[in-house]
Amino acid sequence: MNPLAPLHPLSRHADATLTEQLSGRFAERIRQRLLAPGSRLPSVRECARRHGVSAYTVVAAYDQLLAQGLVEARKQRGFFVREQQPREAARDAARTPASAAPPVNAAAPIAFPRAPLSAIALMRSMFQPPGTRPMPGLGTLPSEWLDLPMLSTALRRVSSGALLGPLALQYGEPAGDLRLRRALSQRLVDFGVKAAPEQIVTTFGATHALDIVTRSLTRAGDSVLVDEPGWSVEFARLAALGLRVLPVPRGEDGPDLAVMERLIEAQKPHERPRLYITVSVLHNPTGATLALGHAHRLLKLAQAHDLHIVEDDTYTHLAPPHLPRLAALDALERTIYISGFSKILVPNWRVGYLAAPPALVDRFIDTKLLGSLSTTSLTEQALAHCLEHGLLRRHAERVMARLDAARARSVQLAEAAGCRFAATPRGLFGWVDTGVDTERLSQVMLDDGWLLAPGSIFHATRRPGTLMRINFATTQDAQFWQALQRARDTPGMATPRNPGFASTAR
Repeated sequence: MNPLAPLHPLSRHADATLTEQLSGRFAERIRQRLLAPGSRLPSVRECARRHGVSAYTVVAAYDQLLAQGLVEARKQRGFFVREQQPREAARDAARTPASAAPPVNAAAPIAFPRAPLSAIALMRSMFQPPGTRPMPGLGTLPSEWLDLPMLSTALRRVSSGALLGPLALQYGEPAGDLRLRRALSQRLVDFGVKAAPEQIVTTFGATHALDIVTRSLTRAGDSVLVDEPGWSVEFARLAALGLRVLPVPRGEDGPDLAVMERLIEAQKPHERPRLYITVSVLHNPTGATLALGHAHRLLKLAQAHDLHIVEDDTYTHLAPPHLPRLAALDALERTIYISGFSKILVPNWRVGYLAAPPALVDRFIDTKLLGSLSTTSLTEQALAHCLEHGLLRRHAERVMARLDAARARSVQLAEAAGCRFAATPRGLFGWVDTGVDTERLSQVMLDDGWLLAPGSIFHATRRPGTLMRINFATTQDAQFWQALQRARDTPGMATPRNPGFASTAR
């Protein structure tokens, strides 16, 4: 059964009552974190209309959720998902009666989608089997765009005959395979970044590189500057390390430097942040790229406040090489450059790397050794083969041409559906203003089997808003935009007072 299939209607002929089916459906979504803590459940009237039941049934279902400790009632405001502690959640799951579990009707089985409405659920959705339709909220390219034969050939080349033994029978080099680090050093020249192989450390993807840097340079209780809106998974990762996130508004040209300086100076001298994490090229979720003049001013601010900048260039293979990189402008003095290959190769090809100032490299290698010992030489040499022979460059050129066409079609469909773009469409992602609360819109779209990425998950502090992130490669289906129009016109789909991110609006 496809977990992303549309939900079937509640059945009056199932073993469980309508009340039990409805409460079970909401309970499943809450436990899968599709409804994040603090989310407001639909009003009784709206829920009754959407599921074709009486208001009495909805009230009874919400009462069951109250009894299970999954929601709380707020006077004159409605029902909201409770924050649950891990032990409490496990206890409640064990005590939930079988009748409250999602019912199965032999004639029409109910499928419960597992979709991202929080950072952790967004990550979990990446591991779901492919569905029958592309998902607008996911962050990867369609599988049919990727070149699996290229990778298969590269793996055969580096693992044939006597080559396999040294790669498979011992740990790899602590800093990473030297052949790959040499190829990466040459690759970085294309962006104006000068990094010797000795300044490069390979990792299990860009996220692992980010983790190594933050674990090496911060400790629990420290504060870290981040872009807002920004990558929701990064916010969650920093919070899990016990770090205080200081969000800096991100616009078309880059971060708001006046706000950044105020945030730094508002801290006590010994508590001031020493790290700023940013995506300078094809920012996620807006697609914006750091302007050259803005980049120079940012580096001056970093120098004045003894700040290291972590430049996450995950989408480098989908961008022209001439775009300004901070690591090129300051010659890797204060900048730590991070990138990876999962977005352009295949999601499971976990190879990333960091390029750093020489004084920090040994510290990063030590952290890598403590967390993973080494990285996988076999895949690293295969990637080096792809880089050395120009295979990856030609593949990226084909993907970019395909993405340009997809973006043009998605923009046309979005605007025809009455949406507008809050930032100039570029790269893989679009930052779309729907005109309605996208958290509520996401819940309605879930029932039709569509996964959205509402704007609220791209903020360090959750807030209502009308924006959502779309993947241009997976939003070329006119049926999706038609479904979005129908959902947006649902009675009670109000516009939030605070529309959320607006600094990139045209």
